[in-house]
Amino acid sequence: MNLLHDLFDVSAERFPNNEALRSRGNTITYADLQRRSHSLAAALRSQGVGRGDRVAVYLQNRAVVIETALACSRLGAIFVPVNPLLKARQLEYVLNDAGATALIASQTAAVLVEDSIPRCPSISTVVWCDAAQEASAGLRYDRLITDDVRVQSPAIENDPAALLYTSGSTGRPKGVVVSHRNLVSGALTVSGYLKNTSSDRVLVALPLSFDYGLSQVTTAFAVGACAVLTNFSLPAALLQDMVSERITALAGVPTMWMHLAAAEWPEAVVKSLRYITNSGGALPVSVIKNLQARLPNTQIFCMYGLTEAFRSTYLEPSQLEQHLGSIGKAIPGQEILVLDADGNECAPGEVGELVHRGSLVTLGYWNDVQLTQQRFRPLPKRLSQLTRDETAVWSGDLVKTDAAGFIYFIGRRDNLIKSSGYRISPSEIEEVIAELPKIVESAVVGLPDDNLGQRVVVAAVVAADAPADMSERIRQHCRMQLPAYMVPAEVHVMSQLPRNANGKCDRGALAAMLGAH
Repeated sequence: MNLLHDLFDVSAERFPNNEALRSRGNTITYADLQRRSHSLAAALRSQGVGRGDRVAVYLQNRAVVIETALACSRLGAIFVPVNPLLKARQLEYVLNDAGATALIASQTAAVLVEDSIPRCPSISTVVWCDAAQEASAGLRYDRLITDDVRVQSPAIENDPAALLYTSGSTGRPKGVVVSHRNLVSGALTVSGYLKNTSSDRVLVALPLSFDYGLSQVTTAFAVGACAVLTNFSLPAALLQDMVSERITALAGVPTMWMHLAAAEWPEAVVKSLRYITNSGGALPVSVIKNLQARLPNTQIFCMYGLTEAFRSTYLEPSQLEQHLGSIGKAIPGQEILVLDADGNECAPGEVGELVHRGSLVTLGYWNDVQLTQQRFRPLPKRLSQLTRDETAVWSGDLVKTDAAGFIYFIGRRDNLIKSSGYRISPSEIEEVIAELPKIVESAVVGLPDDNLGQRVVVAAVVAADAPADMSERIRQHCRMQLPAYMVPAEVHVMSQLPRNANGKCDRGALAAMLGAH
């Protein structure tokens, strides 16, 4: 079981009639999904897609995304799920950075996509979902799923299976290269400690472009369970999905849990929900207490992960009361180290950087050798018994351990903002703001927020003759050019930004000023 589709096929052979996916009220069994993914693989191959080619999918959570992931695995191609919240400029960046040769999108997004394609020269094939008639340019997805064929994959386990784009601390989003080994090992490990079975029904409300969202599907496939695809909007709608679909498992990020903790849970959900998981940020103790009160029979798993290593730690539900606020210990089969700036292991209570070693360490960043060398590097020799270098990933997250070895998240080493489960690069927002006339400079910081984890706050210096409503102009421009989770919650116009000794903006001092304000 070495490749992504192998993980799925094993369950398809064992449970052919089990529900594999539920999407938009429709059911796809394991046997159906196996056939459809083979057929799609053959169709993409007929369009010239082969080993190593990148296939982008710009869709909300739905079965097509998963069919494409499996089809890419069968071809040895690389699956590139693009967050559907992204606007045209981010879509174009991802398509060009990935060098995608094919794009699958919804006809409902045709205006945006067709406007972008001329600026994406690598795209040679466009496939439309939801097309009511033949598209003027491109193929209809429903016309591709026809043949009952079998496609033999040329891939090996260390080949790239997916490119998952996530914001780095500087510049544009980075494509994390995830191998088949990463996906398969992660699914088997996580489904193991969550004790998933073929009778589980996992609600996938997080975007499939997010490693945590994709992981919900792969862990379900590892045991022949059903992944129910939805898109989180309002707590009431999500709770209704949980009732109608008899959900036993749900993953979320802190913002989502904060909304759900304040909602009234239907009795049917309270009875059926076996476990919930949290990642993407620390879950406040008050929220944990609220969830425990509303879900007395549900296990709560507090976890930590990063796209560069998928899943790193989890806290056993039995340890939750004794170690509230902890992200737990290393998941089975992986090792988590807490190292200081010199590469020495930190003593309990000493703050250091979380470093992950094991089979979930991904292959690095696409098209960025320098950053890959910074974040993916060999462990110090005294920490490894191997005779050759082993690559570990330095997370950039600061943590500490207690005397029993439980890990607690402290913050980020860099300027990255974590909001609503997303990693946000300040410089990407600053680049958009700089497009406006009358902007002298700007700086973006994250401030603590009970609902979001951090909220995006802008400080801008503007020209003397700038309009009086520059704050609103900045927010409006960001709304037009950025996904909603990156739009500033606050904009402050200032006469100058605080500086450090090197003359650069002192973001720590700025955050303190804005927080006090």
